[in-house]
Amino acid sequence: MKFRRARQYRRGRIEIIPMIDVMFFLLVTFMLASLSMQTLNSLTVNLPEGDAANLEHNEPVSLTITKDSKIYLDKTPVTLATMAFTLKSMLTSSDRGVVVNADSDAPEGVVVEAMLQARRAGVDHFMIAVRRQ
Repeated sequence: MKFRRARQYRRGRIEIIPMIDVMFFLLVTFMLASLSMQTLNSLTVNLPEGDAANLEHNEPVSLTITKDSKIYLDKTPVTLATMAFTLKSMLTSSDRGVVVNADSDAPEGVVVEAMLQARRAGVDHFMIAVRRQ
């Protein structure tokens, strides 16, 4: 005589649709989190082309010179006369470098004068931003 079980067990199934939803949610979350971690302290200018290695640098001060000879320190407009004083307060004691974002149509004299003023403010080294070819 065969006894029937009082309860029949069904085999478990893996539902893939909720798993896909969770994966897309995680993908979007990590993409937005990584975009919010970037710091963009410079204005958009037309950079000259060049071949340079990527440098790892923590929170550099950005010196931007536009094609109409306007000078910005981290999006703050400055003049050549006030640039050294403003830059001194922005530099940290451990990192004395500046990233120069000069427009390719900017006058070279203004770029050189701005770099000389930065040197007077205590900048040890300059990094020139270029657009990849």
